[in-house]
Amino acid sequence: MELRDYLRVIRRRWRIIVATALVVVAAALAYTFAVTPQYQSTARLFVTTQTDDTASDLNQGGLFSAQRVTSYADLIKSRELASTVIKDQNLDLTPSELSSKVSASVVPETVNLEISVKDPSPRQAQALAQGYSEALVDLVRRLETPSGQTTTPIKATIVDPASLPTSPVSPQPLRNLALGIVLGLLLGVGIAIVRDLLDTTVKSTDDIASGTDAPILGGIPFDGSARQRPLVTALDSHAPRVEAFRVLRTNLQFVDVDSAAKVFVVTSALPEEGKTSTAVNLAITLAQAGHRTVLIEGDLRRPKAAANLGLDNAVGVTTVLLGRVTVEDAIQKHAESDLHVLASGAIPPNPAELLQSNAMSDLVKRVRDDYDVVVVDAPPLLPVTDAALLATHGDGALLVVRYGSTTRDQLAQAADRLAQVGSAPVGVVLNMVPNQRRSHGYGYGYGYGYGYAPTPEANGADGKQVRKRKR
Repeated sequence: MELRDYLRVIRRRWRIIVATALVVVAAALAYTFAVTPQYQSTARLFVTTQTDDTASDLNQGGLFSAQRVTSYADLIKSRELASTVIKDQNLDLTPSELSSKVSASVVPETVNLEISVKDPSPRQAQALAQGYSEALVDLVRRLETPSGQTTTPIKATIVDPASLPTSPVSPQPLRNLALGIVLGLLLGVGIAIVRDLLDTTVKSTDDIASGTDAPILGGIPFDGSARQRPLVTALDSHAPRVEAFRVLRTNLQFVDVDSAAKVFVVTSALPEEGKTSTAVNLAITLAQAGHRTVLIEGDLRRPKAAANLGLDNAVGVTTVLLGRVTVEDAIQKHAESDLHVLASGAIPPNPAELLQSNAMSDLVKRVRDDYDVVVVDAPPLLPVTDAALLATHGDGALLVVRYGSTTRDQLAQAADRLAQVGSAPVGVVLNMVPNQRRSHGYGYGYGYGYGYAPTPEANGADGKQVRKRKR
């Protein structure tokens, strides 16, 4: 991944990063306020040897003291020293418990030994540090005094008595907060990158190109009010969703300009990707532009188009296929857009058989002669074969892909279903694009016309723009 890819992941998944950082910071703060404060008291000892005043003796004595002081630091953890301090201060602790509170360190390039004790009580910490220092002085005198003599060649002297701490050394709220923020952001970015690598849903032109060679004809922005107002006739004329369908209508006119493509089957890989609303609003937009348009409700399993338009679906495709009414009698008109609609009719027990019948072929031929554009709302491709059968009657299929929901594999499988019946998608419509996405590849601007804005994701590997249509 390049730097641009990381920035794209951060921009796309910033909510995960922020949420992770907040959780880590909250955990750090909870630990900070829950842990018992610890105070640290430190005493310093100086280790010397009894030598003559000659330079060589002084040098040898210094080296001997430096070697000894390291051993004394190690003795701080001894059970004997801990037992001595416990006895002297009448403590209710075991040697192991007391040893865990104390530490010793040698000041580099010196013969100074520092003894530190941590305890929830500052006075107890001071008393323990002083007790350990005095006990170590006695221990050094006993260990270093030769047998039968009263003087020792080396001794430890307390030069800095144990101090009384005034503030705890742990926890440190500011440090913990800073670490929580840094670790939280790093963890959040890591989670975001891993999730992005594991995410196979369609979100860019590259994702679509990996599943099909069909061009992207439009990007429909997400609209939270779409369920309450599914039709573009209920929106302001300059609403983003309305403009998006105008772009789709315009780009559809450039599909296979050498042939008279008139019958378009609108489908998707799976349900709930917005193929019905796309088919309905595309047909409305075409009718508003003055094209004589008919919408055929080809989904004979879960028809929704007529209901969205406020029309009755009691009479429609199935009624015509059974020969009970003519096409002209079954077609209804949507008053607000001048769109003609052939509803589904009664739901049959055998939709696939009806859609591949000669009667269906004759129906499509009839409306092809009477209208400029025929839009067929078909079922999804992967669950059933109905859409593939309808595609054989049309001039091409429009694949509706839901942003962040349809996977690349599902898109490829849908394109393969069409290829198996000798058809192919003439274009892809990316539906429910998040609002921030509009400024990164599917935006709409004023000037010479509406169209795709060039972005890094809309470019090929060589940096050239893949597609840019204007009207």
